[in-house]
Amino acid sequence: MATYEFINFSVENGIAHLQLNRPEKKNAIIDSLCLEIEHVFLNLSDDVNVIVLSGNGPEFCSGLDLREHKAREPFQVVKHSQMWHRVFGHIRESGIPVVAAMHGAVIGGGLELGICAHVRVTEEGTYYRLPEGKHGIFVGGGASVNVSNVIGASRMTEMMLTGRDVNAEEGLRIGLSHYVVGNGDALAKAFELAEGIGKNSKYSNWAMTTGLSRISNMSAQEGMYTESLICGITQTSEEVKARIDAFLNRKKS
Repeated sequence: MATYEFINFSVENGIAHLQLNRPEKKNAIIDSLCLEIEHVFLNLSDDVNVIVLSGNGPEFCSGLDLREHKAREPFQVVKHSQMWHRVFGHIRESGIPVVAAMHGAVIGGGLELGICAHVRVTEEGTYYRLPEGKHGIFVGGGASVNVSNVIGASRMTEMMLTGRDVNAEEGLRIGLSHYVVGNGDALAKAFELAEGIGKNSKYSNWAMTTGLSRISNMSAQEGMYTESLICGITQTSEEVKARIDAFLNRKKS
């Protein structure tokens, strides 16, 4: 297994753990960290059924490391933003469910990263912030699509204009997370959820993590047609037949 400088990565019993590992920098994102995440997703072994995403130290992720931010020509900025889109796209679209355990600060690029997880667990002390307006910049890691799709363009605009903190309770209410647990408990809850998700059919997990988001961007007619195609693929595998037979036999007994 590859070794990394800015992340920790391990696999046990089908559950991978990808942990941001710059605690002294509040897990601020630099290009090298992004590329290490990409390397993980491009080299996942077949025995990985689900991934837990977390941050080492007191904060999940404080966003873009502004120390690495430097003056670039406009086209260089475009390419840099598209690199983030590409890397975070692996999280959303690999076909492997990702469960995020978020705690402490989830700021800017940290929110852009975390929102890509399919299931999101936070702690009571978690807070979210989109401070780009305060820095005179704009989001560049996909938030205008991925965060906006979750909370709506109007609410995202308000978060960016004010740069205010959104606490864990409000984050749960508006969809930034699915679960809120006690401080220090997010990682354990994420692994608990991952264990259950990993027992699903791989075909179903692939369909749910790659199909639903695409269908939501289609017309109703196109979405239902795509649904029927995915249904045909998932429900005719030998694994699914065995699962259904086992369920029916259990019902008879």
